[in-house]
Amino acid sequence: MAVGERDRISGHMTTGHEWNGIKELNSPVPWPVWTFLTLATLFAIGYWLLMPAWPLGRTYTKGLLGIDQRQVVAKQVGEAAMARSVWTRRIAAMDIDAIRADPALMAIVREDGRRLFGDNCAACHRAGATGGDGFPNLTDNDWLWGGDAATVIRTISGGVNAPQAGTRNSQMLAFGRDGMLDFRAIDNVAHYVLALSDPAQRTRPNQAAILAGRTVFAANCASCHGPNGRGNQALGAPNLADQVWIYGSGDLASIYTTIDRGRQGQMPAWAGRLSPLEIRILTLYVLDRGAARP
Repeated sequence: MAVGERDRISGHMTTGHEWNGIKELNSPVPWPVWTFLTLATLFAIGYWLLMPAWPLGRTYTKGLLGIDQRQVVAKQVGEAAMARSVWTRRIAAMDIDAIRADPALMAIVREDGRRLFGDNCAACHRAGATGGDGFPNLTDNDWLWGGDAATVIRTISGGVNAPQAGTRNSQMLAFGRDGMLDFRAIDNVAHYVLALSDPAQRTRPNQAAILAGRTVFAANCASCHGPNGRGNQALGAPNLADQVWIYGSGDLASIYTTIDRGRQGQMPAWAGRLSPLEIRILTLYVLDRGAARP
């Protein structure tokens, strides 16, 4: 077909292209498109003139309005810090018990503490602070080093078995792996520890193992866990006579593994990563989580 042929139906010229009898029209751009392009161009020119837009080496065009988003953000951050300082100064200066007795401050602690805990602690202790296998439950009021505010602040600040100075140092010896006890002795003391926390295990078939395990315990374990297995917070040695477990669920196999292989839990030292105020808020939050447990 010839270029310049006019379509009889639309009245538009064709382009000369044809596919299987379908002819391509040379339709003009609709007026709404031209209107949109015109308005967009005018807006772009106006924006370039009024707002910071063009880079000029080490600087940029400032715009006729002189708007600087960096200054706007800095102002907003300053205003937010000023608003926070109303309550952060009180939390930093007040006694912990006085803060816990103040409902308004504790409402702020719960809100800000949940954010801090979620960002820094929940990966190990879970969002609800209930812990997991190898990570203590922080809501059960069963503490390795004690649950008073000063002790919790120190634990958060220094961590556990961290490389920084001031960390908590606590390790469970690997009695089997390092050849200090044989299989039979480990099995006996595991039965004894299980019976400490679960009296139902003190059955006649287990009696001989429990009696033998008590002797092994007195010789190898009592120096840290105490003669009755109730732990020693000065050493971070857990209470073995309750039903709270960091590793496993108190089953014989988990107890055996702990005695055989030892445990060397770790927690980062948060001093230097978090400010003293943030550590204080986290302490209040953790103590509050424990108090809220039914």
